[in-house]
Parts: sequence; C-alpha cells; structure tokens
Amino acid sequence: MSKTSKIAAYIGILGSSLLLPSCDLNETVYSSIYTEEFYKTAADAEKSLIAAYGALASLGGGPALTLIADFSDDQTYPRGVVGRNTLTMFTYDVNYTTQKSNSRINESPQHIWTSCYGGIEKANWVIAKVPDANMDETRKKQIVGEAYFLRAFFHWFLTKNFGDIPVKITPSYTEADALTAKSPKADVYKQIYSDLDQAQAAGLASFPTVDKGRPSKEVVAALYAKAALYNEDWAKALEKAKEVIASGKYSLMAEVQDVYKYDKEDAARAENMWAYEADPVSPGIGHQLVGLCGPPGSAGPAFARTSFGSMFAYQSFFNSFDPKDKRRTLLDTNYVDKTGKTVPQKSITPITTQGVLIKKYQDPVSTIGMIPNIPIFRLPDVYLIAAEAEARLNGASAAAYDYINPVRKRAGLPDLKTGLGKEAFIDAVLQERAWEFFAEGDRWYDLTRTGKFLTVIPKAVNNVYPVRNVTARNKYFPIPQDEINANLKLEQNPDWK
Repeated sequence: MSKTSKIAAYIGILGSSLLLPSCDLNETVYSSIYTEEFYKTAADAEKSLIAAYGALASLGGGPALTLIADFSDDQTYPRGVVGRNTLTMFTYDVNYTTQKSNSRINESPQHIWTSCYGGIEKANWVIAKVPDANMDETRKKQIVGEAYFLRAFFHWFLTKNFGDIPVKITPSYTEADALTAKSPKADVYKQIYSDLDQAQAAGLASFPTVDKGRPSKEVVAALYAKAALYNEDWAKALEKAKEVIASGKYSLMAEVQDVYKYDKEDAARAENMWAYEADPVSPGIGHQLVGLCGPPGSAGPAFARTSFGSMFAYQSFFNSFDPKDKRRTLLDTNYVDKTGKTVPQKSITPITTQGVLIKKYQDPVSTIGMIPNIPIFRLPDVYLIAAEAEARLNGASAAAYDYINPVRKRAGLPDLKTGLGKEAFIDAVLQERAWEFFAEGDRWYDLTRTGKFLTVIPKAVNNVYPVRNVTARNKYFPIPQDEINANLKLEQNPDWK
C-alpha cells in the first residue's frame, strides 16, 4: 500500500464526508487528500469548502446530530429496537458492538467521531491551501472563515460528547500527521475560541443575505456563545449572545408551530439561524426523523407518507408542560388516521398505552419523507444562553428575566415569576430549554454539562424502559475502540478503560 493510500485509509477511519447539507451547496465533493493540482482556482476553493460541509450531511443524515442525545435524555425514547436501545439503557460498550452488528452505526457516537474528524480534516485543507488560490480576495477570506467555523463546530460537537479529544488543526500530509493525541478540554475550547475569532473576522454575510446552509456572521457568534456556556465561561457566553440579540438580524416567529412546518422553512429562517438542510432531491441529503416520529404503519397522514412509530416522547415530559404552553401542541396523545378517525393514545403504538407523538418533523406531502430541516441554532437558544449566563454572573437580575421572558411569551406563557433565587432561576432556564428544544438533540448535553443527568435520568422511565441505569461514566461516550486501535497516541476516556 502506498503512503498516500495509507493516509486515505486512516482518514477514512477518522470519517468520510458524504454529501452536502443543501441543494444550494450542490457541488462535486473532493477528497481531503492533498494534490498539487488542486486548490489553485476559485472553483477549487468552493469545492473544497463543500467537501468540508459534507461532514454535516453525514451527521444530519443518520441523524447522529440529534438521535444520540435524544435517545439518551429524559424527553424522548426509541421503540425497543436492538442497537438504538443501547443509548436509552446505557448498555453500549467501547466497540459499539450492538450498533455495529445491527447496522446502526450511523446512529451511534462512533458516527459522531468519524464524521466530525472527517470534516475537520477537510476544513484543515481549506485553511491551509485556499489562501494561495488565485481568486477574489473577499470571497477567499469568506471561504477560509467558513472553514474555521466548521472546524470549531466539529471540535465542539466532539468535546461535548467525548470530553478530552485530539485537536487537529493541520492537514494530514503524511500518515504520521493523521495520528494525534488527546488534548485537555480546556485546550480544546481555547482552539474553538481561536477558530471562531478567525471566522468572525472573515467578513461573512449577515442574515438575510447569507446562503441557505451556510453560517451567517451572527451564527458564528451564536456558536461562540454556546461553546462558552459549555466551557462555563459565563462572561464570554453573555457577551456573544448579546451580540446576536443586539444585531436585530433574527427574530422569533409569532407562532412556534410555524418554526417546524415543512412549507414555511424559508420564513422560519428568521428564527432558525442554522440548520441541517434536508434535500430529498439530492441522494442522501435527508434524515430519518420524519419516519421515526410518525405512528406505525404510516397510519397518520399529517405526519408522513411513510412512518414507522419508532420514536416517542415520555408521558412524564408531556405532563410537565403547562396546558397553555403552545409548545405542547408539538406533541400529541392522539392522531387522525387515513379514514378521518381519531386514534386514542392507548392505540397509538403496541409498545405502550402512553405513547406521545412528536410533531416537529411532519412531512405529509413528500414521497421521500425527508424534507424538514433539523435545527442546529435557533434564536431562542441565544436568549436562553444569555439568561443563564447573566444569572450565573449576577443572579436573577432584571436583565436575566428580560432574556427568558420573550421565549415564554411566544409560547403563550406569562412572564417567569419574580423573586427567584439564583439557583432557582437557573433551574427555570434549564426547564425552559427542555420545553423549547425537545427532539432537537439538546437536552442530554444540558444534563451532562450541569451534572443533573445522574438524578434526572433514573426518573425518566415508563413501561418500555422501566429501569435506566445511568452512571457517572455516561457523562461522556467511550472513544470508539477502532480509533484507538488505529492511533497508538490515543487513549480511552478514563471512566471507560
């Protein structure tokens, strides 16, 4: 095997980007392996950036982007399908054996690792080589800025799932270059900040002139705010969240249901700042959520043409909503079948009499059933980051209330009651996040970053999953053993040795 082939093989283990996150980015995907003939022209530069975006398509197609977290949390759960249920029951191992043997690796943490490092490798080539391309300087700077953003996003996505991870910021010119040891989480965040500083200085477009699927200048600040929140850097999180809010570029939609309607996606971009852009026209640019969330046997026309009854919300989570909360309408305890008959909750699914349907990814018209986008950053996230960061710094101040209350108002709820102490207010923000972002791959990370997963998860049970034996080591997933076998510099997470 030639040295170049070995590099390609190793990068294949790190992760191969598949296709593109949007029909607006529909270009030929190029390999990340360096050749002297590439990165010369504007077309080369654009295509190399598209290849970096391909890793997002890989994450969204599974979608490991959301399912890893959603099947681990206290809001949503899968039908007891072997391979999926290892996440809910916390029975996965370092080899992800059950997922592999049941062809569900695309829904496993291993897919996060391979996709993100595949994207990082491709972003590294853009950052290293595009500055020398013969092209318009303004666009060149933007392309490199987008690559810095993607590299920051992929590193952040990795560290919130695995903790200490390898920081990879140079291309793999040789096989040895591809083998990198882990860095402490503090150093990972230092690199994320550095990359986002570069992205913010790159002259990226603001909404609404930004292309679909690409980050706007404000989205860079939103990622900065959320990364800082996870890093417990409250001042930086508040600073960056305030930048997004003060820009006035994005706004909350009047009706929360409209954020998720398949035929209102363009209007919803005013709130849905950055998303996995599903595209059923391009092969592979879709996801499973439409089919997973509808009732079994494609029985509910409003949900999908084809659905399987494979993902539901816990009854306890449904019960946690104020009945006046408009977000509860994005869940349902009955549905209308093809004859117009209302099917009661006890008959939704044979696995339980307490099935609760999720309505965030409905697509009643597409024969492919993959149209709805998957949100990654929405404006309510930025408001609630600001609310939490402000409270962490200054307690339940008037400013903290000013950040949380617009989200509650849009949901049809009164302002949060005044007079809360610091910890009570932060708990209220976390609860608001739970109601706002369910089935969007967010809640599990709120629980792990705050340490609440050990007390919350054991209570999130039903007759499908009557016991959930979460332990301290489940805060982070094990690094896939395949990666450790391929890279002798890499060590397993301490709790998984």
